[in-house]
Amino acid sequence: MKKLMAVIALMFAAGVMTGCNTIHGAGKDIERGGEKLQGTAKDTQQRM
Repeated sequence: MKKLMAVIALMFAAGVMTGCNTIHGAGKDIERGGEKLQGTAKDTQQRM
């Protein structure tokens, strides 16, 4: 029973770590997209 609990705990920890990396990467992608949008908006505003 202890081995089963240890395996479950390790799988949970691995899942949490993977999730954090994925969310962190997605956050960076969203940030870059926002920066590009902001740059395009500034360019458009200057042309007007």
